[in-house]
Amino acid sequence: MATISRIEKRKEEFILKKDEIKTEGVGLVLEGGALRGIFTAGVLDYFMEKGLKFPYAVGVSAGACNLLGYAAQQIGYTKNCMIQRDAKNQYFGVKQLIYAKTIINLDRIFFEYPYNQLPFDFKAFFHSGIQTEFVVTNSATGNAEYLYENRDAHRLSTLGKASASVPLFSKMVELDEKKYLDGGLADSIPVERAMKQGFLKNVIILTRNGGSGPTMNPYQRKLYQTVYKDFPQLIQTILNRPAMYKNQRALVDRLEKERKAFVIRPSFPEIKRFETDPDALEAYYQHGLQTAKSCWEELRTYLALNHEG
Repeated sequence: MATISRIEKRKEEFILKKDEIKTEGVGLVLEGGALRGIFTAGVLDYFMEKGLKFPYAVGVSAGACNLLGYAAQQIGYTKNCMIQRDAKNQYFGVKQLIYAKTIINLDRIFFEYPYNQLPFDFKAFFHSGIQTEFVVTNSATGNAEYLYENRDAHRLSTLGKASASVPLFSKMVELDEKKYLDGGLADSIPVERAMKQGFLKNVIILTRNGGSGPTMNPYQRKLYQTVYKDFPQLIQTILNRPAMYKNQRALVDRLEKERKAFVIRPSFPEIKRFETDPDALEAYYQHGLQTAKSCWEELRTYLALNHEG
């Protein structure tokens, strides 16, 4: 009997019990954006409430954080990770620099929370039937890599940590004898990856509104060149990111016009990447929830048309 590929096994037809929406052949693409990812958390919580499940999902940086909760079908998990009102459980700031030797304590997010304060259902993740991929940037080559884990909880947590390791704010993450940084450096909106995996139509959740994107001023350029002087390919990737992101947004816009993508994006003013106000984060989460709710019928129509060809 011929061997069936890992991806092909995940292309089975997803027939939902609540709204009878079929998502066979449709991928889910999750942009990063640090704390702006709380918008995505709101969208995905609504999807889970409605029983909407995709056969394939790829997430980058904060999108990788969201991917964990979504694949495990744990409503509210990512929200509770990102919005920490209790000072002793916070993961970002000067206190973390003293405690964990890094501005962003990713170990707290991907190890302390899921194993202790906010128990994560690893079993549900591994048995979800969703093919997941986490985008990381190889520090030696500067290229994006797309990693997955179907059995090992510790390695899965490490994948999430690697994908979300923001340059300058986080340490490189070592995995499989390689060093990785934030996947958004090399592939901020991994829709091309989804298409290469055979998912020619995708639901894309962005965390920026309008045409805004990353910028690079002379000070930042010099800082990156100094900090990562031993990783020339990584420096090139970082410096090229604004242009790369602009091209990816143009691709997303084209796919949306061609009905090859259904794009969900915030309409509210963007919050800061490292927003610390819990109320501002809660408002952006609610915006994601309401945005998903308001476009639900349009999304159902899109997926129905996709299934009919």
